[in-house]
Amino acid sequence: MARYSRILLKLSGEVLAGQNTLGIDPEKVNSLAAEVAEVSRTGIQLALVIGGGNFFRGVAAAAKHMDRVVADQMGMLATVINALAFADALERKGVPTRVLTAVEMNRVAEFYTARAAIAHLEAGRVVICAGGTGNPYFSTDTGASLRALEIKADAVAKATRVDGVYDKDPLKHSDARMFERISHQDVLDKGLAVMDTSAVVMCRDNQLPIRVFNLNTGGNIMRMAMGEPVGSVIG
Repeated sequence: MARYSRILLKLSGEVLAGQNTLGIDPEKVNSLAAEVAEVSRTGIQLALVIGGGNFFRGVAAAAKHMDRVVADQMGMLATVINALAFADALERKGVPTRVLTAVEMNRVAEFYTARAAIAHLEAGRVVICAGGTGNPYFSTDTGASLRALEIKADAVAKATRVDGVYDKDPLKHSDARMFERISHQDVLDKGLAVMDTSAVVMCRDNQLPIRVFNLNTGGNIMRMAMGEPVGSVIG
């Protein structure tokens, strides 16, 4: 598998919390930023979408009694916080970065457009897409698939806590079997909890591959970006 030219990397918000339950672990953010910076210096264009679970999980109980639209808007703002933290870590490593958000907040970040994102990528900047899609009822998984298609990425890279796509949860079942390659349709038919259904459907309908790999294995972001056989390929 050839090295990619442009990748959309999807990270969960929880990963930024490190060993903590909530919030941001500076050491974890710094180590992840170092890996992303290393990939960026190879000339591979990187865009990121980071979830907001490390903040929003803290208000999840209260959100159960909120209007869904309000709760989703809070989640969007959480992704902006994470994007700013990650951008700061990258900039401190000398990597030019731009945060583009689907929620207008001009004093904090640029407003997202696909044209702006592509221009920044072609100028050698890492682009962090925040604010989800700017609409409620859409997950950051779906936002990642949408942004990947808009910027014409070669693949969506989904970072997880396990080595790839399994037929059942490997953290609960010792006999779980990993797929090195599986089609989008098989993921949907088998009900595999890799990404939200709408995110997988979007990738399927536009022939966009999804790479699923273990973020906890050091160097895997680079291996994935260089096209090495790590994790699973959906497509």
